Amino acid sequence: MEDYRFSDHQLYDRLVKHAQTMHGDDHHLRQLIKADQRMAEFSAIGGGIFFDYSRQRVDASTMRLLLALADAAAVMDQFADMASGKKVNVTENRAALHMAARSFSDVPVRLDGRDVKPDLKCVLEEIRTFSETVHRGETTGSTGQAFRHVVVVGIGGSYLGTEFVARALEAFADKGISLEFLANVDVHNFGCIWSRIQAEQTLWIIISKSYTTAETMANEDLIRRYMDASGLDPSKHLVTVTSKGSPGDQGAGQGLAAFHMFDFIGGRYSVSSAVGGVPLSLYLGYERFERFLKGAEEMDRHALEAAPTQNLPLIAALLSVWNTSFLGYPQTAIIPYASPLCKLAPHVQQLNMESNGKSVDSAGRLLAEPAGTVIFGEPGTNAQHSFFQLAHQGKAFPIDFIGVLNPQYQMDEGSFKGVGHQQELWANMLAQATALASGRKSENPAKSFSGNRPSSSIVLENLDPENVGRLLAFYEARTIYEAFIWGINPFDQFGVELGKLTAGTIRSEMAARNQNPGHDFAALDPINRAYLQMLFKGKFPG
Repeated sequence: MEDYRFSDHQLYDRLVKHAQTMHGDDHHLRQLIKADQRMAEFSAIGGGIFFDYSRQRVDASTMRLLLALADAAAVMDQFADMASGKKVNVTENRAALHMAARSFSDVPVRLDGRDVKPDLKCVLEEIRTFSETVHRGETTGSTGQAFRHVVVVGIGGSYLGTEFVARALEAFADKGISLEFLANVDVHNFGCIWSRIQAEQTLWIIISKSYTTAETMANEDLIRRYMDASGLDPSKHLVTVTSKGSPGDQGAGQGLAAFHMFDFIGGRYSVSSAVGGVPLSLYLGYERFERFLKGAEEMDRHALEAAPTQNLPLIAALLSVWNTSFLGYPQTAIIPYASPLCKLAPHVQQLNMESNGKSVDSAGRLLAEPAGTVIFGEPGTNAQHSFFQLAHQGKAFPIDFIGVLNPQYQMDEGSFKGVGHQQELWANMLAQATALASGRKSENPAKSFSGNRPSSSIVLENLDPENVGRLLAFYEARTIYEAFIWGINPFDQFGVELGKLTAGTIRSEMAARNQNPGHDFAALDPINRAYLQMLFKGKFPG
């Protein structure tokens, strides 16, 4: 790859021209999907997942051009470099070794000449031992009662991926432990959780790499206050997941245990580390967490080794870049036709948008247009009754439909209109993809559907721990491949910093008012000054 720049490459110009061809009536999806071999030619199986992109607005020429672009960007070489320990996070001079956290092979992964896998395996063993002592009732709270509630205290990547996996595998949660998530620095979040737990039976998991995250530290402070007020020793009800030597890694006086995380695993890629491992092992059992890791590892190997024409995350990434940068779609929806996947879209929203919402390339040069896409989603069929009016007749957006062949609950579904619930769900998913692609003409404009609205279908055989791991790793690899095609760094997130700094200024003004009722917020601009006056009075102005 010699000084690759996405929008300056000659293949970019060819793809721009080709996109104009694809806008023609003869390339409408209504026509494309009629071909007998359409699905066979535009689908692939790999890493335990079936991926069908026959309803995307592509033909054989599109895919040849996109694959040539991937080759020009050396994306698979970059992916291999990432997996091997090279410092692909160039702006922060860090490696990105989330895949090493779920690698069960004997092949070392060296960072600065040192194999990182022994440290990662040591953490896994610590998680296994701790979770098993909790399940056996050997590790208890300060009153000797067994833990029945676990609360994850962390924000962003410290909880979103874990919440996705926990909800996806809720059917396997047989340890008699509930799992809650305290993310927001909002008393409603804390108050709601506090109202439905028994404090003496609660274990709080404080997750922060630096142990300085403002929201998380504020919540820990509130937890300690309420536990103290309940006559409980907070240190007997807390564990931390943090970096070695951080303020959260201070020994037995602080909590029951500290589990280490590493700067070579970013928050949004951290579900496979202690960030997900501690709560998921307590909730599901360590064996199921390990099965989840092994499923993710299988998809990692596929993403690393499969030929480009059969590489599911790479193909999905190319389609995303095609839809965003060449066809001009600014949003992408994730619609799983399986309720357990209800938290997938929020996780991928952070994973993808924080990784790829960039305006400069990896060399710091401005992009011709910003990278990334807006991710949103809701399980089907709920989504159909929410925003599919816009999907069919408003501004179009590509969709990932996700279907599961065998539901987690095998039970008598009865029969309504001749089909069971699982079949009804699939009828709706298939119908939506078909209708969006084909559309329907009508003499009544209000009842006319333009069609030509692209989608992919992702199919899992079931929702066991392995398949949830495969799905997670698929979206991680897809996100990274997208970034390498755009030529950006998916592992930094400087865009979140300005808001934090600005909040610090406003927070200082609030603290000053708390100390001095006469403080008038003079250091702030007029708009923010007016809002703080409103907040402290607790009512509208006037």
